[in-house]
Amino acid sequence: MAEVARRSELRTVTSRIVLASRSPRRKEILEKLGLVFEIDPPEIDETPHDGEEPVKYVQRIAAAKADKVALRHEQQCIVIAADTTVALDREIFGQPRDLDEARRMIQKLSKKSHSVHTAVSVRCDGRSANGYDSASVMMREITPELLEWYLGTGESMGKAGAYAVQGEGAALVAEVRGEMETVIGLPVWLLTERLARIGVNLGQLGRAGE
Repeated sequence: MAEVARRSELRTVTSRIVLASRSPRRKEILEKLGLVFEIDPPEIDETPHDGEEPVKYVQRIAAAKADKVALRHEQQCIVIAADTTVALDREIFGQPRDLDEARRMIQKLSKKSHSVHTAVSVRCDGRSANGYDSASVMMREITPELLEWYLGTGESMGKAGAYAVQGEGAALVAEVRGEMETVIGLPVWLLTERLARIGVNLGQLGRAGE
C-alpha cells in the first residue's frame, strides 16, 4: 500500500521532463507523444572501452547521459536519456567523424545484416531504471553510385552507422527485423516500461496544450 501511495505522489510532483539528447529523432518521438519537455544534451566521452561489447557500451553511455543531466536539475525532474549504436560482428559503429569515415562504414555494412542497439535510461526523485532493445537490419548491396548519392544528401553525419532508416537512408535498407523505433533511437514501449519502474506513468504526464 505504501508503494502505491508513493507512486501516486510521484506522478503528481514530476511535471518537468528533460530529454538528455540533441537527437532530432528522439525529440520528434516525444513530440508525437504530445509531451512538453526541455532539451539538455550532456557532453560525455563516448569512446568505447577496449573489448567492450556493443550492448554493454550502449547501456553505459545512456546511463552516463542520464546521470550527468540529472545532477543539473532538481531531483523531481524526469530525465530521459538514450543511446543508439550499430554493431557488425561486435564492431561498434558510432557517428562518423567525416564523410570518408561514413563511406567506410556504409561499405562495410553493404549486403550484410547488422544489429542496432538502443538503450534507454531514466531518472526521477532518486530512482533510476535502465534497459535496451535490439533490432536487426539487412542492408542492400550498396553500389558506388548509390553510396555517393547517399553521402551527397548529408544525412550520414550525426547518425550511428552513418545512415538514417527513417530518412533517405531507407533506400539502403532491405529489411528491418524488430521495432523501427529501436533503429530510429527511442523505443516508446521500452521508455514506458522503464518509467513505470520508477513510478512514472507516461500516459499521465503533461501534454502540450494542457
